[in-house]
Amino acid sequence: MATGRVELGNARLLRPGALRWLRAIGWMVVLAVLAVLTFNVVADTVLRAAAWASGGHFTTRAAAPEGARLAAVIVASIAMLAVYALAVRLGEGRPAGELALAPLVPETLGGLAIGALIMAAIVGALAAGGMVIIESVSVTHIAASLKETIQSAVIEETLIRLVIFRLLWRAFGVWPALGLAALLFGALHLGNPDATLFSAICLIAGEGIGAGLYMLTGRPWLSIGMHAGWNFTQGWIFGSAVSGVGAFAGGPLVTRPVAGVAPFLSGGGFGPESSLFSLIISLAVSVAILWLAWSRGAFRARAAACPPAA
Repeated sequence: MATGRVELGNARLLRPGALRWLRAIGWMVVLAVLAVLTFNVVADTVLRAAAWASGGHFTTRAAAPEGARLAAVIVASIAMLAVYALAVRLGEGRPAGELALAPLVPETLGGLAIGALIMAAIVGALAAGGMVIIESVSVTHIAASLKETIQSAVIEETLIRLVIFRLLWRAFGVWPALGLAALLFGALHLGNPDATLFSAICLIAGEGIGAGLYMLTGRPWLSIGMHAGWNFTQGWIFGSAVSGVGAFAGGPLVTRPVAGVAPFLSGGGFGPESSLFSLIISLAVSVAILWLAWSRGAFRARAAACPPAA
């Protein structure tokens, strides 16, 4: 695994001087809004174009064909990252080295394996402990799950790692940034179906995994892959809810909580990631990866490693 450090930005809007912490927070908000807006506008534009090309009319995303929605998410994800890179060049006076393309494939594949293995360990522990029942079923579809997987992984990791965690680190330091980003990630899922305070705590416990993977390389590809592997394995392969959402299902298995088992043990309607086994396993992996990042010097930012762009 290649090592590296996170580039926080050290010029233009993030130049040293008075109120840099406030400028970093303001820039964080601008980048977050810009990323979400770009994704939604581009996704809707692609779906409208696809509907027009097929002689139909665009109404809602949910009514669009699965293949068109998958294509829209892929194009919108690429557009969002491209706009992020342009914004960083203009606002921070540097190239967005964190989006280097050469490591994209190997790091994403590595992340996919990490996420899949962690979720397989969680579900395996639940099944071995008699908390859930796993049954085989016929595969019905995959495009919708791939769409949900890519969308959740790319949007959430872009916002949480590249925007929120990075700029909170710039504003307040690495430890406050780790804590605040994790708390925000957990809080954002409290509005999901079947969410509880315990489910939020479980998600917070696992946030060190994505943060540590990002810190190890200074790039989001490992954490995006991990997030995608986690969700796809949980939702499509094992057929359980993902953060309370059932849109990932359609694969070869269905995982159901055993009747009478407390939701904090089985995960309940929120999914296996809201179980006691998930809390233990994801926290252990978080600590291990963060320790690895610490031991490799990744807690020291690379704030001035790249010269400002002209």
